[in-house]
Amino acid sequence: MNDKPKSIWKKSFTGRMALVIWLAVALFTVMLGSFVIALLNYNWPITIRILAGVILAACLILIYIVWLLLRWLFWKHWKRTFFACACLATLIALFYAEEDWRGKHDWEKFKRQWEAKGERFDMASVIPPSVPDDQNFAMAPIFDAVDKSMSQKWRTEHKNPHFGQGGDWMPWDTNIVDRLDMSLTDNSEQQPANGIGNWQAARMSNLKAWQNYYHTLAAKTNLFPVASRPQTPAQDVLLALSKYDSTIEALREASRRPDSRFLLDYDDENPAEILLPHLSDLKRCALVLQLRALAELQDGQNNRALADVKLMLYLANSIRTEPILISHLVRIAIVNIALQPIWEGLAEHQWSDAQLIELNSELGKLDFLSGYRTAMRGEMVLCQGGIFDYLRHHPEQLPSLFAMSDNGDSSPPVPSRIGAWLIPRGWLYQNQLHCARPMVEFYLPAADVSHRIVSPCVTREGNAFIAADTRNSNPYNLLERMLMPALSPAIKKFAFGQAFVDMARTACALERYRLANGKYPESLDALTPRFMEKIPHDIIGGRPSQGSGPASQPLHYRRTSDGQFVLYSIGWNETDDGGKVVLYKGPSSYVDISQGDWVWRYPAR
Repeated sequence: MNDKPKSIWKKSFTGRMALVIWLAVALFTVMLGSFVIALLNYNWPITIRILAGVILAACLILIYIVWLLLRWLFWKHWKRTFFACACLATLIALFYAEEDWRGKHDWEKFKRQWEAKGERFDMASVIPPSVPDDQNFAMAPIFDAVDKSMSQKWRTEHKNPHFGQGGDWMPWDTNIVDRLDMSLTDNSEQQPANGIGNWQAARMSNLKAWQNYYHTLAAKTNLFPVASRPQTPAQDVLLALSKYDSTIEALREASRRPDSRFLLDYDDENPAEILLPHLSDLKRCALVLQLRALAELQDGQNNRALADVKLMLYLANSIRTEPILISHLVRIAIVNIALQPIWEGLAEHQWSDAQLIELNSELGKLDFLSGYRTAMRGEMVLCQGGIFDYLRHHPEQLPSLFAMSDNGDSSPPVPSRIGAWLIPRGWLYQNQLHCARPMVEFYLPAADVSHRIVSPCVTREGNAFIAADTRNSNPYNLLERMLMPALSPAIKKFAFGQAFVDMARTACALERYRLANGKYPESLDALTPRFMEKIPHDIIGGRPSQGSGPASQPLHYRRTSDGQFVLYSIGWNETDDGGKVVLYKGPSSYVDISQGDWVWRYPAR
């Protein structure tokens, strides 16, 4: 009778009462979780917040159940539990040790095998040598703003305190004006349709469209100067572009320096963060120079047009040593831009013999096959190798790569970042090996620099190898699946660029022959040795044979009934289509370089 009643906290609840209590606790947890989530994420819809609260409650209940299980294990069977945990920890440690050892061992073995064949995987083998400032084109005063924006130290010291506020997109403060920020339009409108021709599709430029554009724009803004009285289209275009005369002359002065190296942060721990602002500046400059050269040709100022073409080609070569693929793709694009005035001058017979000799000399300085090896080795050693080194020290950044690849969002959830720390470092070595193997076995050998041949069949074999290797996903090929498909089309663009440089040089020699003889020759053999020391062969070739280089074929050439000629390579499909050009369907009429032949031709007369 004197026993005190049990405390409510020590009383056991069973049956219906226990169910009611658990439901009440769960409901309270849902309400509490929803309230907390609503405070932290007030912009979420109400249904999402309630669902998040339910998930939170379920997690708390699961934690309670696990706690009861652990209590039973450790209090009643603690010896067995301790032994099982020790065994599990040992197995996990052995797993990590084995995977880490095997990954690094396989990578080091692969490196030794290929280093014995002459390949190198160290950063020093791809980073270009330094250039004295007074000899460096990239250190000319015209590049002051670009050089500073590429410097990590300068960007840190001049960080913009208002970055991200009020629509301010510049991440650093500067009072230096980027003089290379040139544009042919007012940036709010597209350029005139068909204003710039397309030499690949044998289409001439239309300066009348540009003349109309600048006069129409003058009614809204004074961005470009225009004449009060109508002039020729070429004169009006040159007047509009005269606002850039001082910048172009500063570039021309800088181009007298014998070498070039832009200040890329090769020491950046994460190669993906290396900034390349100079690429867009160089391409914009080339576009302005292209339109200027076209107008100068139509205005009879051939010498000035030649000077602008030479400057464009210099801009392209100023980035030839950069071991980054995008730099060389921009380089190809700049040369493609420069070929338009070269082609139009040849089509209209506007270049003199002396000017053609100069053009041939400048074009001969372009070597896209060597550039391809520089770019692809840089991708393998600097970019891929640097990224793998970075991930081994910062594995939490691994999910960011997949997030950017999937949807462009580089901020994956925290659990995935935590999980990335749990992967064996050996898996990163295995992924590096799986990325490097197709590079050295297929993609690099696809371009034979010594024989001046590109083998599409070797590239296709590399693509097939990667497809087979990644058909079944595993921890060793995850990054191979993500990184390698973007590299396979590169060789085709380099081959296309080199083919047209070779054909442009041959076209210059053909024009010199016409100036001397009044007509084009019956065959290319007539060009040597007077007009061309050696005629380039077709850059597209088959698989290298054992004990000898790949068999090269001559460029295809024939005269046409209207006194013109057709000069072509068999193209990426390795089939002679008789000089047929395949265009993408649409108003732009761009050439599909995967189909048909790669053709140099002039408009029919």
